[in-house]
Amino acid sequence: MVQWKRVLITGAAGFLGSHLTDAVLAMGAEVVGIDNLCTGSLENLAHLQHDSRFTFEHGDICTPFDVGAVDFVFNFASPASPVDYMKLGPETLRVGSVGTVNALEVAKKYGAGFLHASTSECYGDPEQHPQTESYWGNVNPVGPRSVYDEAKRFSEATIMAYHNYYKVQTSMVRIFNTYGPRLQPNDGRVISNLMMQALAGDDLTIYGDGQQTRSFCYASDLIAGIVALAQSGEALPTNIGNPVEWTIMECAKTVLEVTGSSSRIVYRPMPQDDPRQRKPDITKACTLLGWEPKVALRDGLLLSMEYFQERVARQQVKS
Repeated sequence: MVQWKRVLITGAAGFLGSHLTDAVLAMGAEVVGIDNLCTGSLENLAHLQHDSRFTFEHGDICTPFDVGAVDFVFNFASPASPVDYMKLGPETLRVGSVGTVNALEVAKKYGAGFLHASTSECYGDPEQHPQTESYWGNVNPVGPRSVYDEAKRFSEATIMAYHNYYKVQTSMVRIFNTYGPRLQPNDGRVISNLMMQALAGDDLTIYGDGQQTRSFCYASDLIAGIVALAQSGEALPTNIGNPVEWTIMECAKTVLEVTGSSSRIVYRPMPQDDPRQRKPDITKACTLLGWEPKVALRDGLLLSMEYFQERVARQQVKS
């Protein structure tokens, strides 16, 4: 296992960025986290305020920056939920282009390794199922989701250019639906929406007929795969996610079972370009990294329950 001494994590105050920060610190490295807090929260890092090995910088990676010598860069800065990136479209495009270049320049300057958080959205509304890394995708470049999809696709092209032309050691993880504590409670993603609604006793919202599918990976599983990928030397995109496929209706019924909620299920129109199916082929990750997810959806929901209960209680106090 590679022993990092000092690591930069962009987007460190986000859902995944904060869990990754914890994992890298647990490996014995110092961590510098940078985040402009447009979607992240310092609350996700509050437990580290007395850890001398962690430094937080409030900054925007779309402006050139230099945090000093590091031996690895994890680039996790970007709005990631539909609610956020549709509200922050130009910002999402900038962080996926200018921001990625600036983060790569840090890695290039210090000879550091670099891992980028890409996304299953690169596959768009896929015509291949399950999705393998060799599939080029079915993406609408001018649709409402394009600000996120195309930002991530541009990032991947830029990263390969730095790898090929400047010999930066790079990796790219295509992240599939992930959930767990610290997921934003009202970010429009399946698990957060359903858990918040069920625990509050509100109607559970299903878009379309609920037969569209997703594959849900618990945060700790995803982070383990990402760390393994970062140490593998693999430059081409690698899927990390849970290949167990659920319909949204099945997921909603499981949420009701786990929470004990008596909420009703209601239906709303399907958003434009919402993928009909999403399931990773993780053969590459299993073979290359010896990695596979361990936490089943029902167990992950139980592990997330306390977090979402506390968020519902906060919202009820405010109202």
